[in-house]
Amino acid sequence: MKPILVTGGAGYIGSIVCRLLLERGYEIVVLDNLDEGHREALPQKAVFIQGDLGDEGLLSRLFGEYSIGAVVHLAASCLVGESVQDPGKYYRNNLGNGLVLLKVMRAFQVDKLVFSSTAAVYGEPQALPITETHPTAPLNPYGHSKLVFEQILEWEEKAYGLKYVAFRYFNAAGAWEGLGEDHRPETHLIPLILRRALRAKEGKAGDEEVLQVFGGDYATPDGTCIRDYVHVRDLALAHVLALKRLDGLTERIFNLGNERGASVLEVIQTAEEVTGCPIPFRIGDRRPGDPAVLVASSGKAAEVLGWKARFSDLREIVSSAWEWHQRFPDGYKR
Repeated sequence: MKPILVTGGAGYIGSIVCRLLLERGYEIVVLDNLDEGHREALPQKAVFIQGDLGDEGLLSRLFGEYSIGAVVHLAASCLVGESVQDPGKYYRNNLGNGLVLLKVMRAFQVDKLVFSSTAAVYGEPQALPITETHPTAPLNPYGHSKLVFEQILEWEEKAYGLKYVAFRYFNAAGAWEGLGEDHRPETHLIPLILRRALRAKEGKAGDEEVLQVFGGDYATPDGTCIRDYVHVRDLALAHVLALKRLDGLTERIFNLGNERGASVLEVIQTAEEVTGCPIPFRIGDRRPGDPAVLVASSGKAAEVLGWKARFSDLREIVSSAWEWHQRFPDGYKR
């Protein structure tokens, strides 16, 4: 079995993918520039290369030295708001660097790829839950960059025989055995809430700790956005299942979600129950590029890959994240 290259493997989802791959007997090589990732999150058995995905020379040396057999591609810029403000960054990182990766894979005759895509490719849902056949109409450059790369993969399959899977993630959340979410800056709802709860426990909460809720006038029961929160370990497991089945797959696109939604206010209430801390919040303007509701249908992943969200209860997801934040109140290395 040849080693697996994991791009972005020191990130939140990537570090858990790496751990599961090692547990299942794979050798892994991680490429990460550590702009968002953390060396401390990687298992000691992982071969780690710090570098940029767009560095073709580095990639070529890596593929040659380690005889890479397949790629799990998670490296990307992934902030919706930032993508609206700086779209060029997202097309450079998510498309330009991805094309470099594909070029090197062809040069070394590596024809297996598992790609981290996003539910942001769908835009505003026309029907719920969202299936893989739902029209794609991304509302932001982040989602558009991921959709275009999916389309590139489709053409790579036709031209060169690439075997690939693209996973459209819904909202990754939770933590697993010492691995959790540490972004700087943090934009995801659950860690933002839990950081405020930590400071409240320490007696450090002030007016600046009020949580900003982006929009309270959506067409949802309480006016706030509804999202499908899926446990990060469940997401990671899907990548392992896909790698095992790539040779025989004819389906390429899969949703990965919990198949149930929770509003921003429901997440806040759940976090208050888990932490025992009130979470002050204020409702502000909508954030550009945010659809009102995103809830997955993951039936295709269940049928084809045998995948199912095992850690599906919102309270369980929030509790796992709370345990991690209490253990690492300042993140991995702070």
